[in-house]
Amino acid sequence: MSILGKLIKNKKDENYAVALDIGTEVVKALIFKIENGKAVVVGVGRTKQRLSDMHSGAVTDISGVVENCNKALEIAEQMAGVAPTKAIIGIAGELVKGNTITVHYERLHPEAKIDVPELKNIIHKVQWKAFDEVREQLSRETGYSEIDVKLVNAAIVDVRIDGYKVTNPVGFQGKDVSVSVFNAFAPLVHLGALQTIASDLGLDLISIAAEPYAVARCVGQEESSEFSAIFIDIGGGTTDIAVVSDGGVVGTKMFALGGRAFTKRLASTLGLPFGKAEQLKLDYSSGLLTKRSSQSVQKALSQDVEVWASGVELTLGEFSNVDLLPPRVLLSGGGAALPEIAEILGKPEWIRRLPFSRQPKIKLINPKEITRIVDKTGLLTTQQDITPMGLANLVADMRGGEEILPGLLRKAIKLIQT
Repeated sequence: MSILGKLIKNKKDENYAVALDIGTEVVKALIFKIENGKAVVVGVGRTKQRLSDMHSGAVTDISGVVENCNKALEIAEQMAGVAPTKAIIGIAGELVKGNTITVHYERLHPEAKIDVPELKNIIHKVQWKAFDEVREQLSRETGYSEIDVKLVNAAIVDVRIDGYKVTNPVGFQGKDVSVSVFNAFAPLVHLGALQTIASDLGLDLISIAAEPYAVARCVGQEESSEFSAIFIDIGGGTTDIAVVSDGGVVGTKMFALGGRAFTKRLASTLGLPFGKAEQLKLDYSSGLLTKRSSQSVQKALSQDVEVWASGVELTLGEFSNVDLLPPRVLLSGGGAALPEIAEILGKPEWIRRLPFSRQPKIKLINPKEITRIVDKTGLLTTQQDITPMGLANLVADMRGGEEILPGLLRKAIKLIQT
């Protein structure tokens, strides 16, 4: 908790929580309360990070990040008039892995009704299979045979009995039960850094959540099971991609190229200090530059944008469990405001190399589209605000009542986490 927070703490604080998005460029803090199933935002704080504080979405200087989080929290607390202790924090970075695992379970007695112990056993099988697969994947990517991996968050995507989709299998009969669960895992070194930051800030963690999962969960809730889209969140150090099909998150992937790379290119090409190059990029994205200046920026960024698009193409190609990619691409993050981003994603030659059924529609996510967030501050207006809004939305999801499948999943998560 910030110094200001200790002064304004009161008895109503337990009704409020903090969503903390620790980005490579900016720390963003939202203070909100849950009312009627929605997150009502009453305080917003933002603080710039130093170049040495973060790298590729991961914390590199804990004390520096704690200092910046404190500043962002103080601004939000002063605005809200409360200092919550409960918090949800986003996690990102190349080694944060999220995918959906499906396990088929053949029952010996299909005429018997499925009960809670049997369902619990099935979910445990799914979770352990996912855990083993992610450890093997990270081992290949890092070169370390034993890398300590922790489960970040999980969600039931699909449950079927003999091919018939159900929301609660208890009481059903059948032979083949298939359960699909989305899981996000992260190395202990990244997870531990965020836990230390929360502890130093005096915050009690509700959850640490994979940021692309949070973004994917906050849009399209009205369409529920029919919603499909590709989410691309361009942060300062990474680009996070999530694929949603028929209302379920198929997987999340990240690569280490974001807005900071574009700023560095402008700085080196135009001979500017990093801070001035960042402001130039922002002014260009907002259409505030002269035609001549815009052309200079466009020329300087063209090659890096092509490299970035290649990264997106390679990453989408890794979603091997998707036959056809959804023909809708939704953009968020500070880097998404660059006009070249939407332009290059709409090029037919780029799209032809990926399994799209038709030309996808490219669109920036508008904060107003996140219907379960009520912004009382009027400050959540840009694509940079989508991730912390997504984190707050996850808390609203958690408070939506206890159902049997999520309850069993939470128990399985606790077993794997310990």
